[in-house]
Amino acid sequence: MSLLDGLSQAIASGAIEIVDLTAPLSSSTPILQLPEPFANTIPFRLEEISRYDERGPRWYWNDIHTGEHTGTHLDVPVHWVSGKDGHDVSQVPLKTLVAPAVVLDFSARAAADPDFLLSVDDVRAWTAEHGPLPDGGWLLYRTGWDARSADQAEFLNADETGSHTPGVSAECARWLAEETPITGLGVETVGTDAGQAPGLEPMFPCHELLLGAGKHGLTQLQNLASLPATGVLLVVSPLPIVGGSGSPARVLALVER
Repeated sequence: MSLLDGLSQAIASGAIEIVDLTAPLSSSTPILQLPEPFANTIPFRLEEISRYDERGPRWYWNDIHTGEHTGTHLDVPVHWVSGKDGHDVSQVPLKTLVAPAVVLDFSARAAADPDFLLSVDDVRAWTAEHGPLPDGGWLLYRTGWDARSADQAEFLNADETGSHTPGVSAECARWLAEETPITGLGVETVGTDAGQAPGLEPMFPCHELLLGAGKHGLTQLQNLASLPATGVLLVVSPLPIVGGSGSPARVLALVER
């Protein structure tokens, strides 16, 4: 039996489960809200072309209106000035889009403190227990924040001091960018950086440092709670937008059961 035949049979039998990590994409999908004077993306919207009527009697279809960074989406290097000479979303290496992943669960820490920041020591403690981060793979950072994703206000968790959502410390972002073999960081929050990241040095360190190092980000993931710590194969399917800084993506995890 070939390897691909074995994979197909394992999926069909349930020996390998496909877990959808993608948030449903609709007009109510939460989107990032940057403070003035910065510009913001638009909410997702469908515009009907025809629906079994005089505009098209046998077919239904829509135009879609969305930003590149809406819902579950992929960030690529050109999204940030530090990576402006890097690749766009149409040029992402295919081995990045189908790659191993590990899941670091810090949902209890984030539940106790919405401003919790993952540290280098946290990741090192995890690797001491579970093994090294995957070479060319993904670090998926579970905070439990996907439970809030049905409500924009709860998801962004903002007050007069800004948004309060968990993220990664500047020191850890630099370490992940410069000293680990991962290709990218995946999170459950609206962006890869913490809500209070504008006050870190550098500002938005995950964007600045990871994208500047030619790495990637995945945001607004769901169902990380159903994945094991190790043994995950991630499949990321963005639109290959020429010149694009990112794209909404369907993200799937293959897990041996």
